[in-house]
Amino acid sequence: MADRPVFREDHALFRDQVRRFIDAQIAPGYAQWERDGITPRALWRAAGEAGLLNCQLPEPYGMGGDYGHAACVIEELARANYLGIGFSIHSDMVAPYLMQYATPAVRDAWLPKMAQGQAIGAIAMTEPNAGTDLKTVRTRADAVDGGYRLNGQKTWITNGSNADVAVVVATVAPELGAGGLTLFCVDLAAAGVSRGAPMAKIGQHAQDTTELFFEDVFLPADHLLGEERRGFGYLEEHLAAERLAIALRAAASAEGMLAATVAYVRQRKAFGRLLIDHQNTRFVLASATAQLAMLRSFLDQCLGEQISGQLDPTRAAIAKLNATEIQGQVLDDLLQLHGGYGYSSEYGIGRAWADARALRIFGGTSEILRDIIGRTL
Repeated sequence: MADRPVFREDHALFRDQVRRFIDAQIAPGYAQWERDGITPRALWRAAGEAGLLNCQLPEPYGMGGDYGHAACVIEELARANYLGIGFSIHSDMVAPYLMQYATPAVRDAWLPKMAQGQAIGAIAMTEPNAGTDLKTVRTRADAVDGGYRLNGQKTWITNGSNADVAVVVATVAPELGAGGLTLFCVDLAAAGVSRGAPMAKIGQHAQDTTELFFEDVFLPADHLLGEERRGFGYLEEHLAAERLAIALRAAASAEGMLAATVAYVRQRKAFGRLLIDHQNTRFVLASATAQLAMLRSFLDQCLGEQISGQLDPTRAAIAKLNATEIQGQVLDDLLQLHGGYGYSSEYGIGRAWADARALRIFGGTSEILRDIIGRTL
């Protein structure tokens, strides 16, 4: 793409494919999925057939691309105002953990089906009393003959109703805090696994979000991901990519809503003049344009570093902090330009504004990110 050198020609062609998929497969049904509180499994199968899942994994575990292809999916869903589609959690969080840490048998059992959209992935970290501070995780995995017994509760599970498999963070040694954390691959059809009712949220209504409960769930020994007590380190290794993905979503969402708002103010009148002809409108749009242009330049630098495997965790924290904070302010300003219509469901800006609020929380709150960045000074 000429305007964004971080992308190659194959990325540009893939981006066009993603846009066509969104127009054909997501746009017609999204309003209904918002009302239903879940995206249909048929959408996942269609996404798998179109090559939109597990983009950065090699065949047969994915489409054989890189993080640039994953970024195309992330950005286009956000730009089209579909933040409630949980493809990125599935493809860019769950799948890489399985690819890197699972045994060959577990990898072969799940990843090809995930790439085809026949199985849906979730990640289970957060608990009612353990959010970003993972050293307080209470879900336990106790060693038994042939494997482990898993007991505990997880909350805010993206794809929670649909999911077939989850990467679960548990402790094998609670007395060690973060040092006891261990990752497991859990088949959510296993005996002892149950799900809570869909969680009521202020935004991202098409995203099925639930609690997960584990009661004496037997995990075969080969469902351990990597090594015992290495879970915290594994999570840290992947945090940069995960935070960059959130940053890319935030920036593309704001860019998409900026374009939509420019179109709106060019046809909406107030006091006998088009909104675009009022100086305040132009100032608001100019400020948003300037902020997003600067943000895009930095994010593309980070994206290039991630594609080459060199993204620094602190830079990823800066990217997520800036992107989500800027997104929040820009969307609020754009909603204001819509007047009362901004607060209705008739225009996409209201949904974008509500959907965006979560991005400043998950993946590390803005406060946690400031602390991480501050410690490097």
